[in-house]
Amino acid sequence: MLVSSCILLFASACKTAKHKDTEAVGKFTVTNPIKVDTSFTKEYVSQIQSIRNIEIRAQEKGYLQDVYVDEGQHVSAGQLLFRIMPKIYQAEYLKAEAEARAAELEMINTKTLADKNIVSKAEFAIAEAKYNQAKADVALARLHLQFTEIRAPFEGTIDRLRFKLGSLIDEGTLLTSLSDNKQVYAYFNVSESEYLDFKTHSGLNQKNGIRLLLANGQQHRYPGTIETIESEFDSETGNIAFRAKFPNPDLLLKHGETGKVQMTVPLSNALIIPQKATYELQDKIYVFVVDKNNVVRSRNISIKSKLPDLYVVDGGINVNEKILLEGVQNVKDDDRIQYSYTDPKNVISNLQLIKE
Repeated sequence: MLVSSCILLFASACKTAKHKDTEAVGKFTVTNPIKVDTSFTKEYVSQIQSIRNIEIRAQEKGYLQDVYVDEGQHVSAGQLLFRIMPKIYQAEYLKAEAEARAAELEMINTKTLADKNIVSKAEFAIAEAKYNQAKADVALARLHLQFTEIRAPFEGTIDRLRFKLGSLIDEGTLLTSLSDNKQVYAYFNVSESEYLDFKTHSGLNQKNGIRLLLANGQQHRYPGTIETIESEFDSETGNIAFRAKFPNPDLLLKHGETGKVQMTVPLSNALIIPQKATYELQDKIYVFVVDKNNVVRSRNISIKSKLPDLYVVDGGINVNEKILLEGVQNVKDDDRIQYSYTDPKNVISNLQLIKE
């Protein structure tokens, strides 16, 4: 009798365990990944530079006699900026003019004598050469005098003034910088794979989707265009530099400013899943895949890019596999579930993220 009782109890325990294994832990919503053609906005840290930015340097030595501009002032092309004391150069110019006049009179007299065969033609040629040299000295003295007036080569904005009135200036001294900010360049680095995608799908004809996010989080009001790409990849970083140009009629952007270029990157036949169908563990992204027996098992997936509320999947699942859409925190590996299926198009449509 004791043996029979043990056998009965053991059979009952086995039946209870089997029932527990097949019992569903709950009912959940599942869906599939979906392949779509879409795009996403990628941000790149950029360095902003004026379309023209030059150093204004003294071309002559002397005392800074006049300063006609202030820091941050907008100036016109040809406007006088500085004057270095010109008296020495004025004197040299007057001296050169006087010597040129004397050489001219000597040449005229020598020509008269040469015409009368009193002096040789060679002497006239020498006098003529002296006169030409004197004229060249006048031109050089005039140039030195002009260099005492420093003018803006183009319209732009004055940077910091490095010297005050009365300072002794050497030739080549940096006085200030001048920036033409009506348009600016934004330089940013792109990886090799992104560069290939850009050339394949967009190319340099991309006119829309290039925006500039400023340091305060505000977007620059004028869209830009990608103009050029450098010819070589950086061997250390594996990146290549892009240059975008942005209009700046309000002169808001300044040389040396930083920002983020926002570029629209197209994605063809991308595998998309909702972010809420995933969970993160030790910096890895997982989903629960539902097998044919309605059992869930966690699967690590690789993410190509991140969209608002969506992931673009690079590997780990395929479009035909069912994944748990809701309740990922309420199940664990090898749980059996009941589910209701939702078409991925409806899931995406409810998120209102991808427009047809």
